[in-house]
Amino acid sequence: MIDITPQRPAGRQSIDSYQAGWFRIAGAVHEGSVIVFPDRVVAWPVAAFAEVTAETLAEVLAGTGVELLLIGTGAEPQPIPKALRAAAREAGIGIDAMATPAACRTYNILLSEQRAVAAALLAL
Repeated sequence: MIDITPQRPAGRQSIDSYQAGWFRIAGAVHEGSVIVFPDRVVAWPVAAFAEVTAETLAEVLAGTGVELLLIGTGAEPQPIPKALRAAAREAGIGIDAMATPAACRTYNILLSEQRAVAAALLAL
C-alpha cells in the first residue's frame, strides 16, 4: 500500500492511499473506481479506460463548479478521446489524463491549493 496522506483541509475529500481495487479517501475506504469531488466521493461504474466517455462523466460535466478534471487512467497513461475533450471544453472544464497514482497525487496538491478540481479514478 502506498500512503499519500496530505494535510487535509477541513471538510475536504483528500486521497489518503490507494491499492489494487480500492482507495481510502478522507478516512473512508471506497472499492472500485470513483469520482472524487472536493466535498464528496461517488462510485464510478467504469472498469476500463475504454469506458471513459462524456456520458460516464456526466456528473462532473453537468455544471458542478469543477474547473479541472483529472482522469486516472489506471496503471498506464492514456490519451483523452477527442469527443471527451470537446465535451469538457464545452462545459468550461479543463481536462488532463495520467496514470491513477499520478492523478491521486496531483488531485491532493490542487485540493490543498483550494482549486475547484475533481478526479475520476480508475481503480488499479
